[in-house]
Amino acid sequence: MSMTILIYIVVLIFSVVIHEVAHGYVAYLRGDDTAKMSGRLTLNPIPHIDLFGTIVLPGVLILMNAPILFGWAKPVPINTYRLKNPKADIPLVSLAGPLSNVLLAVSAGIGIRLIKAYPDFAAGFGASIQTFLYVMVMVNVVLLVINLIPVPPLDGSKVITYFLPEELAIRYLNINPYIGFIILLALLYSGIIWKIAGPVVNFFMKLILG
Repeated sequence: MSMTILIYIVVLIFSVVIHEVAHGYVAYLRGDDTAKMSGRLTLNPIPHIDLFGTIVLPGVLILMNAPILFGWAKPVPINTYRLKNPKADIPLVSLAGPLSNVLLAVSAGIGIRLIKAYPDFAAGFGASIQTFLYVMVMVNVVLLVINLIPVPPLDGSKVITYFLPEELAIRYLNINPYIGFIILLALLYSGIIWKIAGPVVNFFMKLILG
């Protein structure tokens, strides 16, 4: 395994864990302590590992030499009935994950800009740090864009429920997540997902990196 692939895997696991903890923490702030009581508000990756999303899918993407690498952690448990205002809080909790990816990507982008401001450091040890930070930007921008696709169980599917009539929102949230996984895998295999997400990813990469 090359060092670059190892960096991608480490960054991906770290990023999806932060993503899920963000969901759970915002849910906790909005009245639902299910994730906290389940021991999921932790940065320890072990409780968050999902066999398919954290291990199998990234591994398949690496073997396929896919242009993007992404995955997900085990979703934190959320009891929507405990939220103070489920109609508004479900989208808020769902957006917390992608927003965490925004913060990670922007923070890494700032780090890259700081390193570039010191050419001597950038030419030496800073080059390794810069590589790590670049992967951090790339992975988190991809996670942001992919997760906002409105296909269950991705976060985007929950965000749009805010704009749907209550009955339709409930039915949409209850769509079998495996149907969403099948759709997602079909989009990946066909390359359509990169055609859709690629321009958006490139836009945010240029915006963050300059």
